[in-house]
Amino acid sequence: MDLVGLLLIFCSRLLDVSLGTFRILLLVRGRKAHAAVTAFFESAVYLVALGYVLENGITSPLQIVAYAGGFAVGNYLGVLLESKLLSSFVLVEVITPQTEASLALVDTLREEGFGTTVIHGEGKAGDRLILKILCQRSEISHISQMIGNTGFVFVSDVRSVWGGHFRQKRK
Repeated sequence: MDLVGLLLIFCSRLLDVSLGTFRILLLVRGRKAHAAVTAFFESAVYLVALGYVLENGITSPLQIVAYAGGFAVGNYLGVLLESKLLSSFVLVEVITPQTEASLALVDTLREEGFGTTVIHGEGKAGDRLILKILCQRSEISHISQMIGNTGFVFVSDVRSVWGGHFRQKRK
């Protein structure tokens, strides 16, 4: 098998799998029409790749590496595409004991520009604060550093948002 054939197999799989990964992420976010268009191109590219492989047969281990490598890199590229093309908000929730330190954390988050809603709750060990912080997915690590090991933290995806207070991007 020649190098052009190997590249065709690799690039076809890379493109069809990255489109497939991107399509699934579109569906999760409720973008059905965009997902349908993406599915059309995904299946067309897949048929080209599969047709090429079936027509010529698997005659070398390099073809398997090209096919599997395109699949692996396609998954990575699909997720990368999603992070670059779709704005993705997340909700970071922190359940922490109600202390001076946790109240100071709320002030710090707000000073950093993060809209932070505080709900008072009660846990097994006493009064709790539930902090709800809506942010971009890319800001999770920054918030994580600010929070440290203050309490129980979980992050969930948000399909859409409007209103409220959002952090302004710093240049």
